Amino acid sequence: MRNHLVIALVAVSLIGAGCGRSTSGTAAPSAPPPNGTSTELVPEAIRASGVLRVATAEGYPPMEMYKPGTQELTGVDIDLAKAIGKRLGLTTQVTNAAFDGLIPGLQAGRWDLAVSSMSDTEQRRNAVDFVDYFQAGGSILVKKGNPEGIKGLDDLCGRKVVLAKGSSNLDIGLRQNDKCDKKMEILQSEDAPTGLLTMDSGRTVATIVDSPVGHMYAKETGKYEVLAEQYDAGPWGIAIDKKNTGLRDAVAKALQELMDDGEYQKILDGYGVGANAVPKVTINTGVS
Repeated sequence: MRNHLVIALVAVSLIGAGCGRSTSGTAAPSAPPPNGTSTELVPEAIRASGVLRVATAEGYPPMEMYKPGTQELTGVDIDLAKAIGKRLGLTTQVTNAAFDGLIPGLQAGRWDLAVSSMSDTEQRRNAVDFVDYFQAGGSILVKKGNPEGIKGLDDLCGRKVVLAKGSSNLDIGLRQNDKCDKKMEILQSEDAPTGLLTMDSGRTVATIVDSPVGHMYAKETGKYEVLAEQYDAGPWGIAIDKKNTGLRDAVAKALQELMDDGEYQKILDGYGVGANAVPKVTINTGVS
């Protein structure tokens, strides 16, 4: 489902259906974390190895990326994986892999977890379980200070907006335009940098981007701000092979412990995506 969205501080590109995009639908029943401490729940084989093997797919800032000028992985997902490993009493070993190889790698036993902005979807739940840890959708991005006073999708009616071709955020805009009495004038850009140039020049007043991406871009440039509401939002999950229910439960408990002591929120806030936090840990609660 994910196509990589590669962003540098001066070049942001939005591509079709991003990794964290989730279709609308009915959420599955929530499953609470199990009883017991996280360290008590670690399967014996993993405890004996002393290592938590984590796979990710670099290229989706601020979730997973390289530190500038290095091959060192960093980002929200990397920091969360390391914090979970520490809670479990394990050394976290992070491997960069192709996104479409993450689930097959879990099933083949090459790694224990895949933490890579992966939407918790019904199709994926046929192969893996998800510990859901993040909520994201499309958000409206406007100029800093919001000079047009835009508060939500209804305020885009009758205005000039720019949306990336083929993106799920374009779908959000088109659905809204169907509801508008006075239609938007929608420009379709090849990528986000081109689109943002139309905002800089005054040709358009807003765009819609994936929420965490928008927050990071606004933070790094200082030129934009992201409205709070998210559209077509859905959960992202830590993927674990269905055979490894013991590890799934240990990870869920470790993440809940991180939430309870504030470290989870601190990690998200450090990357400017605190608004995407979930209030509690759940298992397999994506859309059906």
